[in-house]
Amino acid sequence: LLKTVYDLHITPEKFYVEACDDGADDVLAIDRVSTEVTLTVKKDVPPSAVTRPIFGILGTIRLVAGKKKRTVLFKNTSTKKILQDNKVFLSMLNHVLSVDGFYFSTTYDLTHTLQRLANTSPEFQEMSLLERADPRFVWNGHLLREFIAQPEIHRFATPVMHGFITMHSCCINGKCFDWLLVSRRSCFRAGVRYYVRGIDSEGHAANFVETEQIVHYKGSKASFVQTRGSIPFFWSQRPNLKYKPKPQISKSVNHMDGFQRHFDSQIISYGKQIIVNLVNQKGSEKPLEQTFAKMVNSMGNGMVKYVAFDFHKECSRMRWDRLQILVDQLSEQQDEFSYFLVDSEGKIVAQQEGTFRSNCMDCLDRTNVIQSLLARRSLQAQLQRLGVLHVGQRIEEQADFEKIYKNAWADNANACAKQYAGTGALKTDFTRTGKRTQWGLIMDGWNSLIRYYKNNFSDGFRQDAIDLFLGNYSVDEVEPASPLHVKKDWKFLALPIIMVVAFSMCIICLLMAGDTWTETLAYVLFWGSASFGTFAIILYNGKDFVDAPKLVQKEKMD
Repeated sequence: LLKTVYDLHITPEKFYVEACDDGADDVLAIDRVSTEVTLTVKKDVPPSAVTRPIFGILGTIRLVAGKKKRTVLFKNTSTKKILQDNKVFLSMLNHVLSVDGFYFSTTYDLTHTLQRLANTSPEFQEMSLLERADPRFVWNGHLLREFIAQPEIHRFATPVMHGFITMHSCCINGKCFDWLLVSRRSCFRAGVRYYVRGIDSEGHAANFVETEQIVHYKGSKASFVQTRGSIPFFWSQRPNLKYKPKPQISKSVNHMDGFQRHFDSQIISYGKQIIVNLVNQKGSEKPLEQTFAKMVNSMGNGMVKYVAFDFHKECSRMRWDRLQILVDQLSEQQDEFSYFLVDSEGKIVAQQEGTFRSNCMDCLDRTNVIQSLLARRSLQAQLQRLGVLHVGQRIEEQADFEKIYKNAWADNANACAKQYAGTGALKTDFTRTGKRTQWGLIMDGWNSLIRYYKNNFSDGFRQDAIDLFLGNYSVDEVEPASPLHVKKDWKFLALPIIMVVAFSMCIICLLMAGDTWTETLAYVLFWGSASFGTFAIILYNGKDFVDAPKLVQKEKMD
């Protein structure tokens, strides 16, 4: 259960935030008009203040008519349009916060792996959680910018991570241990499926997620880290009403600069890199695979190795057992990379020397399946070394734990997929049961339909919401025209109406036959042609009919 950390005292003029259990007299005061943040003392809190418990401070964000500190406080405004804009901005913030997967701790640094934490200096350990947090995984970093500038109030700020965490107490052979799975989503180049692909100029990859599997047993701790992220060069796949828009590789930029930056940062953070590219090696995905392979070869970095595995081809006709081919292919590198292990006395016994960077198109479904298999192989070695598994025993034979393991990885897949694509993951029947099922195929079809609708008709709003929350877009109080009020072209409304009317008339003509069959056929052909022709025009101009982002980012998406 969460323990109340602060008391929030509310007056018409100020918010007062008081820590409940640290014995300090300091109170954080936030002016509701000027938005100034200062330190005061308990005796300055008016007795008339309304008090409520809170668990942390997410931060502040400036909107058109004031600031929002969990609720928005409005100054006097002169136009109804500004208030309407604020309502839209508020709905965007609420949308982001309504997505599952935000985590925080007031005592533990969730943004770092066990290995990173074990290799830090005493000075680092003395820093506040806000100061020491990995900025890649602090989703409220923009909201806390005023706090970051004032070290004396850092203890009131709560870094928030987005992703997935699950913890299970498990027993094998009568030996109990804690097993955890943590996925940390990067807030750099964050967004939704079709509007954020590839990398930015700094080398940040879309949908980058660091996943750490942790074991605690009798004071010893072991972890295995993997990463996923979009194919790291400049490409896009904007929605256009087609089920699968064709990926477009940019021809106007130098791909190698961002590509090099991406892998330089990965090597600094994780050591050697094994790229596991799971995209199709034919059709629309083929150019991406070929370009990726060519760029790795051109970079000529001995710390980066490229492995391509056509997931869909290899596993076609339900032959999912063929995934073992890839696992066996990677086994030597995995043994070389090892894993992190610290004993009960705090001595580092083993360090992970590199990571597998997996990707497919979305870095969701195919990627999660492969990561779960590699993580199981690492866990097998860890539990044997810790003495939980006997020599010759395999995790797959431990029915109770295997069920926990598979369901946790499937839940991880669903969480990452909902946060990026808007629906649960595909292929989770294999992750949960170890085999592909007919029901799983049906559910994949349903989720694919939901993804199609959301990607085409609601993802613009979702992208705007994320950009506002992360500070990629800042509201300008003196901006002459709001980007929210973009007039639609006439065809946006006219063509769908024409298509519906024509299709309806075609059905009516079929149901209410004319005097002769030739007359009926003529009417059906006319209205059917009008309906089909209008549909073809809509599809040709598909980009004009999808829900596109309206907010202009500080750095435009490629």
